Amino acid sequence: MKKLIVIGGATATGKTALAIRLAQHFDTEILSADSRQFYREMSIGTAKPGPAELAAAPHHFIDFLSVAEDYSVGDFERDALELLEHIFEGREDERSTRTSKKDVAILVGGSGLYIRALCDGLDKFPDISAETKKMVEEGEQRGGLSWLQHELSKRDPVQFLSVDRQNPARLRRALEVCFESGQPYSSFLQQGKKNPRRFQPVYILLDMPRQTLYSRIESRVDEMIAGGLEEEVRRLIPYQYRPPLRTVGYEEFFDFFEGKTNRAEAIDKIKQHSRNYAKRQVTWFSKHGDWKSFSPDQYDEILAYAVSEVQAVP
Repeated sequence: MKKLIVIGGATATGKTALAIRLAQHFDTEILSADSRQFYREMSIGTAKPGPAELAAAPHHFIDFLSVAEDYSVGDFERDALELLEHIFEGREDERSTRTSKKDVAILVGGSGLYIRALCDGLDKFPDISAETKKMVEEGEQRGGLSWLQHELSKRDPVQFLSVDRQNPARLRRALEVCFESGQPYSSFLQQGKKNPRRFQPVYILLDMPRQTLYSRIESRVDEMIAGGLEEEVRRLIPYQYRPPLRTVGYEEFFDFFEGKTNRAEAIDKIKQHSRNYAKRQVTWFSKHGDWKSFSPDQYDEILAYAVSEVQAVP
């Protein structure tokens, strides 16, 4: 059976560097499961791989969308499964020219829902109409995170107890399903998965002490500020209510531009919210998937584990 090496972990743990080294070892290709890196206009604030990193191994699902485009996790599941078929069968497509079949591919990212969608399949939910999306968007613009929390607590108290209440994307998605269907979001869970996967995931988690992670995050934010994050966000003001931009590093500067905070406060909030986001990622990875944990500096051990899992007969 083909193998998909899945590299997970919180932001700033070194996932990109590891993915490239493993892709070079196995002579294969990388799929990004970092949903913020899908968008061409968002580079500095998403810590997107630079030109040298992108040239070091074939990458997919980076810079292939505009923030003005809609793209769901279901779209990613469909497109990523199709791409994996091409990689495993050695077929050419619009993304690459391949000369041989690959027995291994690499999936990397911190967006747990996208990892889960590709490896396990999604629960079946109704399609969401433009009208419903607009209704939820307008409610969020009026009332912010507290409005999303209040509405979901009324319409689906079961889901409200389990959802990450500080994650507006998760709250927004659950509310859209509630409004569209007239039924609780939780009633759709586990109603039936997609077809079984034709590959076996090999889960590798990068982990490090909390204070070390927080220090790396703060240094990364400082580098983003020096690299022009403020100017990047300013160019995106016309799109600030689009879903991809409701994220750490962008919302804080939008508040600064609107006079809600000063610049120093905005930067401090980016660091704080990035730490909070990393903590939520760590919690998610601890609850989902059969992960083998390593420190980012244990490359030899990681490689030995990956090789043994790739060679193992299921």
